[in-house]
Amino acid sequence: MSKEEGDDDADNERGSRKPNPIDAHVGTRVRLRRMLLGMSQEKLGEHLGLTFQQVQKYEKGVNRIGASRLFDLSRVLGVPVQFFYDEAPAELVDSSLAPGFSERPTETYVIEFLSTREGLELNKAFVKIADPRVRRSVVELVRTLGGEEPLD
Repeated sequence: MSKEEGDDDADNERGSRKPNPIDAHVGTRVRLRRMLLGMSQEKLGEHLGLTFQQVQKYEKGVNRIGASRLFDLSRVLGVPVQFFYDEAPAELVDSSLAPGFSERPTETYVIEFLSTREGLELNKAFVKIADPRVRRSVVELVRTLGGEEPLD
């Protein structure tokens, strides 16, 4: 393969509209943490010297987050840098570089759910329920509505 052919492949990869899966995962984690803090994209952008549109592109994985920006995000959002890589799907992680990491169960649907407004609202409201019996009843109600058999 000539140098030019390799360059074309790299250009096609960079020019594609589909975000890199790791960039998308990191962006999802940025969004999750921001939402858990009740912070708007605009407010996060102000802390970082960015527009809300730039924050939006980071969260969608369209724009890759550089090392210094990731460090700034961790500081502003109050989490270690590793937080943004936690729960990465096993197929995205080279297990030879991170032994045992890919053995963790991949429950990305939980992260995806908590990244939605409904998931966040449901979670916040649920943790405010003090009575354990009421909490159990809510879980059983949701299981039933979701078509699952109640646990006994």
